[in-house]
Amino acid sequence: MKAFKLENEPKIKSGFKTPEHYFDDLSAKVLQQINEKEVKVIPLYKRKKVISLVAAAMIVFALMIPIVNNYNTTSNELDEATLETYLSYDSNLNQYDLMQNLDAKDLQKLNKNVAIEDETLEDILASNPNIEHLISE
Repeated sequence: MKAFKLENEPKIKSGFKTPEHYFDDLSAKVLQQINEKEVKVIPLYKRKKVISLVAAAMIVFALMIPIVNNYNTTSNELDEATLETYLSYDSNLNQYDLMQNLDAKDLQKLNKNVAIEDETLEDILASNPNIEHLISE
């Protein structure tokens, strides 16, 4: 292996050159450009206007939260009549399917005694021709 000597090899010249006396005038040019820049001054009354607009927007937003929250809670709930109508006309749903989808909280709600008047019970039994089927269930 040959010994490599950096001083003996011809050096590649860079393509970049600085103009003559560039660094002599550089600091004076930079200071002159810094002094020429004007500082942008924002008047105090404009700041008050922006702050007051932000405060008004926050108040409106804070007042809208209860309205939106109330709307979302009432619109997502199903009323009992709609649910009962859906369940009564859905032919593919039987009592066993309902029992499989109930959780412990639903079962506790169903365990509460429902007071049915005797007249209502008699009307249901009289109008239904499959009394034996109802009794066996």
